Amino acid sequence: MEYRDIRYEVGDAIATLTIDRPDRLNAFRGRTVEEMIHAFKAAWADPAVACVILTGAGDRAFCVGGDQKEWNETGSYGTSENGLFEIEALHNVIREVPKPVIAAVNGFAIGGGHVLHVVCDVTIAAEHARFGQAGPRFGSFDAGYGTAYLARVVGEKRAREIWFFCRQYSAEQAERWGLVNKIVPGPQLLEEARAWGREAAALSPTALRFLKQSFNADSAQILGQGQLAMSALDLFTETEESWEGRKAFGEKRDPDYSKFR
Repeated sequence: MEYRDIRYEVGDAIATLTIDRPDRLNAFRGRTVEEMIHAFKAAWADPAVACVILTGAGDRAFCVGGDQKEWNETGSYGTSENGLFEIEALHNVIREVPKPVIAAVNGFAIGGGHVLHVVCDVTIAAEHARFGQAGPRFGSFDAGYGTAYLARVVGEKRAREIWFFCRQYSAEQAERWGLVNKIVPGPQLLEEARAWGREAAALSPTALRFLKQSFNADSAQILGQGQLAMSALDLFTETEESWEGRKAFGEKRDPDYSKFR
């Protein structure tokens, strides 16, 4: 597959997948998601790969979720070659690839980008990284892994705070809450992630595969919940309420949801 929205490199037993849309703060569109799924499956199948690092291009953003500019320009995030927007499939392949996946968060991890780092196995953050949700501000939500699994990571009260108030959190606070495993200066981020990857590469791949599957089994029922939530989101995004959030973003104003209460 020809990659246009991502970069994929393999070296030292580590596959590095970089979302390469820095002009859009590494926001994803349909093609981006399709390319990421393809790259994760390539890492899955490659016996030379022991670990995967997911990061974003530049030093401003890891990923800020769906490309709102694309939505305002075209009415959707765009589709893949098969005609589908497969964000749920991306979440699942990150969980299912039988190798550790390390999120190297190099800036903003917001909205759908926040969900991506949450479903990775571990997260290493640059000191300037920022974390948070934005869905309710733009007339969107993730009622699957983005909520249910997040609550397992940080607890119910904090997960509800993240979603109900759409605040942003520093790397230090994210680490205190268990969202981040380690914080390093920005210039050291990828080397730190690679160091973790090399540690994983020295371990039994079969043991790691079974361990990852065991961890996943405890939260496997979220898959069905997520499928239901994505179907609901598809319907919700066509409503006037959801469009108000997107129109407000495009017009650079605060949305007015008062008439929908």
